[in-house]
Amino acid sequence: MTAFGSSTATLPQTSDLPQHVAIIMDGNGRWARQRLLPRAAGHKAGLGAVRAVVKGCAERGIGYLTLFAFSSENWRRPADEVGFLTRLFLSTLDREIERLHRNNVRFRVVGATEAFGDVICERIRAAETLTAGNTGLTLTVAANYGGRWDVLQAVERLRQSGHQGPIDESALAAQLSMNYAPEPDLFIRTGGEARISNFLLWQLAYTEFHFTDTLWPDFGDAALAEAFVSYARRERRFGRTSEQLQQSD
Repeated sequence: MTAFGSSTATLPQTSDLPQHVAIIMDGNGRWARQRLLPRAAGHKAGLGAVRAVVKGCAERGIGYLTLFAFSSENWRRPADEVGFLTRLFLSTLDREIERLHRNNVRFRVVGATEAFGDVICERIRAAETLTAGNTGLTLTVAANYGGRWDVLQAVERLRQSGHQGPIDESALAAQLSMNYAPEPDLFIRTGGEARISNFLLWQLAYTEFHFTDTLWPDFGDAALAEAFVSYARRERRFGRTSEQLQQSD
């Protein structure tokens, strides 16, 4: 069973600061194009934004940060870009994991990672093992991940487990790839697009959305703070009325 309840079944605890932030890091290619640079330069520049956001979340005491790095649909991109992204993921793992470990960050990867090959899978397992005991921010990278894949693999796990009787929310949620984390409180997408692109379809049921035109390489701590200010102004009702919220204060 998952340690966290579903927002459609129970009322989550809330505060002015999100406990779990999920981000689609969009706009690397456009950032590079605006500067007459190859798309690869935009992806490299985006790593600076990753560091800034990880640092900003850790310093604010955010418990969970989930970054959508590579979707199951991104294989449709040109082969040279897919190859570059794969190599960038591997080199980033090699460079950044020790720094994350020193800063008490727990590192996780979700998705059908076997598609990346044995070398990357081994690096992922090593990084997760190294940081498994850390108690600060849990940083999850979604790689070759899709929300529909996540639900389907959860159903398949239930089938293989011999689950008997109806499938309820608790049973299914326990098999999702992020069953170790609460549902996101805040979803951020950079780059001016306003869609969730098959990301965390089950988990985003009652998440607050923040869309920004800022391209990902330009998204730093100030932009993160702006998203948190926007979040703090939201009234999270989870099906209740505003009057009920006021009575419960």
